[in-house]
Amino acid sequence: MQGAALPALRLPFGFAAGGEYHRRRHCRSSEGFGVRMALREDGPSLAIVGVTGAVGQEFLGVISDRDFPYRSIRMLASKRSAGRRLTFEGNEYVIEELKEESFDGVDVALFSAGGSISKAFGPAAVARGCVVVDNSSAFRMDPEVPLVGSGKGGLIANPNCSTIICLMAATLSTAKPSTYQAASGAGAAAMEELELQTREVLDGRPPTCNIFKQQYAFNLFSHNAPVQPNGYNEEEMKLNDEEVKVTATCIRVPVMRAHAESVNLQFEKPLDEDTAREILRGAPGVVVIDDRASNHFPTPLEVSNKDDVAVGRVRQDISQEGNHGLDIFVCGDQIRKGAALNAIQIAERLL
Repeated sequence: MQGAALPALRLPFGFAAGGEYHRRRHCRSSEGFGVRMALREDGPSLAIVGVTGAVGQEFLGVISDRDFPYRSIRMLASKRSAGRRLTFEGNEYVIEELKEESFDGVDVALFSAGGSISKAFGPAAVARGCVVVDNSSAFRMDPEVPLVGSGKGGLIANPNCSTIICLMAATLSTAKPSTYQAASGAGAAAMEELELQTREVLDGRPPTCNIFKQQYAFNLFSHNAPVQPNGYNEEEMKLNDEEVKVTATCIRVPVMRAHAESVNLQFEKPLDEDTAREILRGAPGVVVIDDRASNHFPTPLEVSNKDDVAVGRVRQDISQEGNHGLDIFVCGDQIRKGAALNAIQIAERLL
């Protein structure tokens, strides 16, 4: 592939084609490209919506790490961030206030600024000929909006972070996941508050509780998403699908980044644990950490800032007869694979 010309941008659906950010973290998985593409005249024009947030910053890291081709980038954020300067890959950008006209001439927009912003500006971007990969929950349950990159219109909903991490390890008919979700799932402000609370509690001071309204440091609690009439919260309902029967329990744990999930899987046909491990070892984007002798299994720290999802504790469900059930433990970086990387992998499919 060295020296080969980048194929012309082919967009689906009939559409036309105050800080410094310069780190290179070398977090590629084994499927990384290995050839420098990045800033190219024949790449798509990009817009990053919510560039000052945790996922917005991660978008930039993944673009750099994967050498995603682009001919230009617009850095978009709220009015209060407008005018700040940001250096990315040796070029200085001025962060612009998000407006409908921000998408004029943009081929692909990566959104991570919350559901209300996506609902307000996503359709406007599409109307201007832009393909939107949205990282919020605004459109995920809309049957007309695809989750990968086919269907009607130029809007693609990046799946829920917990769903992405879980389904990297398993495709099935019935699942019972319990998720242990890090502060990163609630954004940069939640991560900052967890660090602040930890210092306050260790110093014997009352914790600052602006994000979750209760102590997060040295504690865990039911996910802060609104609880529905059926008793499940919105985060748990996001894991549901018409084709897969899911009953989930989602918990916030005082971990900075990377979610963990304990998943009970039920299969129509028998599947033994050795075969399951073989399948998992051959799955792209998955690493198996399953050392019973050393009691070494996936942890959030091991997958933080990594592309791959780790899976371990693979074992037969002893409550099921005939090898029809398995239990696994999965860890994945919510900001990276559960958000930014997955969105950019979707965008790569558009090239």
